Amino acid sequence: CGRVLKGARALGSRVTNLPRPHSKAAGLHCVKRPQIRYSFIQEAMSGGVSKVQSQHGRWTVSSSDEEDAEPTRRADRPCPLPQPARKDWVSDSDETVVDEGEFEAVSSGHANAVSTTDRPSEPDHSRKCSPSPRASGAGKMMEKCATNPVKTETSDLSRQPSPALKRLRPSSESGWGVSSSDEEPDDKADVRLVKVEPADQGGPAPRPKKQRQEGTDHRCPSVSSVTTWPSKSERAGDTLDTWDVLEKAKRFSFYLTKVSGIPSKDNCGALHIKDILSPLFGTIKASAQFNYCIDIPWLVKQYPEEFRTKPLLVVHGEQRQSKAELHEDAHPYTNIRLCQAKLEIAYGTHHTKMMLLLYEEGFRVVIHTSNLIRDDWHQKTQGIWLSPLYPRLPEGSSETAGESVTNFKRDLIDYLTSYRSAGLSEWIAHIKQHDLSETRVYLIGSTPGRHQGNEKQKWGHFKLRRILSDCTSPVTNQESWPLIGQFSSIGSLGADETKWLCSEFKESLATLGKSQRCLSSQQVPLHLVYPTVENVRTSLEGYPAGGSLPYAIVTAQKQPWLPSFFCRWSAEGSGRSRAMPHIKTYMRASPDFGELAWFAVTSANLSKAAWGALEKNGLQLMIRSYELGVLFLPTAFGIATGRFSVHRGRLPDCKVSETSFPIPYDLPPQHYSSKDRPWIWNIPYLHAPDTNGNVWAPS
Repeated sequence: CGRVLKGARALGSRVTNLPRPHSKAAGLHCVKRPQIRYSFIQEAMSGGVSKVQSQHGRWTVSSSDEEDAEPTRRADRPCPLPQPARKDWVSDSDETVVDEGEFEAVSSGHANAVSTTDRPSEPDHSRKCSPSPRASGAGKMMEKCATNPVKTETSDLSRQPSPALKRLRPSSESGWGVSSSDEEPDDKADVRLVKVEPADQGGPAPRPKKQRQEGTDHRCPSVSSVTTWPSKSERAGDTLDTWDVLEKAKRFSFYLTKVSGIPSKDNCGALHIKDILSPLFGTIKASAQFNYCIDIPWLVKQYPEEFRTKPLLVVHGEQRQSKAELHEDAHPYTNIRLCQAKLEIAYGTHHTKMMLLLYEEGFRVVIHTSNLIRDDWHQKTQGIWLSPLYPRLPEGSSETAGESVTNFKRDLIDYLTSYRSAGLSEWIAHIKQHDLSETRVYLIGSTPGRHQGNEKQKWGHFKLRRILSDCTSPVTNQESWPLIGQFSSIGSLGADETKWLCSEFKESLATLGKSQRCLSSQQVPLHLVYPTVENVRTSLEGYPAGGSLPYAIVTAQKQPWLPSFFCRWSAEGSGRSRAMPHIKTYMRASPDFGELAWFAVTSANLSKAAWGALEKNGLQLMIRSYELGVLFLPTAFGIATGRFSVHRGRLPDCKVSETSFPIPYDLPPQHYSSKDRPWIWNIPYLHAPDTNGNVWAPS
């Protein structure tokens, strides 16, 4: 399903108010309602896997997370820079060093296009065209935004101070400021791009797309595009207001990402990727980026100029043509190496989102929920855990030196070892050489495989179950403490709630200490926070935000029992009610929602592929995807009561107590009303325009 999300993000995020031939999405287009008439072509629903090819590239829609499909990814791609003819080829090895001149331009698949007549045409999409920088699907989106900018309300952040005005101390674990997805599609529909004509033929013609000059830097208006790195003199004159907020909240190291288009006070204490990579946080010697959807040219620009030539390892899950295209994207950057994660089980994805940052001053781990594309850092609610700055251990330290009370160091090494890649050995060595003892969170990872015996306890929801059993204590009236799950995608969970959700998965989340499980987990209330159609329609992005919420109609039809658990997205406390969530969180709250027994932020959506499902009468846990998150327990932070308290009021404005945890959305969650419907990304919404005057029209 993650593969469909990439297609969906390439589709929905390109939408603008003015219809332009080059901005139409493959099967999903958003158009100004008063100016457009619609023509829909809906293919008959068919079983199995539909492979859709459009002007935005080839992507795959599956009917089930149990089925295999060829992993395809990329959206439309620009023409390459002129290259000398070479006979080189892209290896299928797990790791490839991208050297200067290693690859020639790799031709992309042919795609359908929209003609100016009612009948779609299929022009020649050979790569012999005018020079244009290489880019991934997201990079292509940036190019289109540059020539035809999307209207957004963004403030000039170049005048604002960076939230990181001094380097974090080695012992700090900073606090709140806050995308991903297992995205398992179940859509069987074959989608075709269709013609959309302006109703008024006398209106102005769409502005022709300008050809990009080689080496030209085009940017969309966004937080990231206007953020600049201040000079040393400018840094010295900055106020410390934002840093003071980070200092007050450093206890938990949990942040939100900055959101463009909301009041600046709601971004106080939030972080952008440029802040994380800032020299104020450390002098980067080398870095590793683990992610799912990666726009390499965009990623490079997020680093300060002085760090852009430092060694960068990109860990990905692309295969075949998508892998070749990623190599092509990395070709101009001689400092970038690519490491392919092994995905040996059908429908698995490399969904982990992590940064490893090696500094001259030490080492840092960042676990977050955002893809490495511009849209994910623009107007979505995303989560970040930022580790302390880990100091280097003295020479000759033992293998077990620098371990934390949460065994974070051992678990992180085990997670990297599970990749079985020589390219990660140097990063395992870096971790061993540093003191991670200040870490106060537990690592919750998923890695593909059929895990048995002790291995079953190391991954997925069984890892969460084990930690909750070993490191928490039972509470009075435990069955009345509700569970809350919040996510951006939903997999196939079975014909009824007993198949997985309210059996093995809920039993893991409901564990508190060594208490008896009988009947208690069945009685525990369960609230699932997922955006409604109205949430998406009135969001900052409008309907295109739904491209990152790929709950498919076929999946929804197979589990009609699920909406009874659904709650609306509301985040008034963080000022993010209109910033659609790509963050994923899970927690256990008290009956009055004033306290928490635990809280987790992760890349894992609500799916068996992400968390794992029992097989062979419970003897093995089958996991399809790589996922990673962190678990916060009150005892690890020295909170004697064993409970976090919950913020009340607007988070940046309220006084933070030592035990208060910054929840990114409002509690208690509000159940859907009789009129609410969960957002389903591949059906039309034509009854009402969104915030930007658009409607959602999948063909």
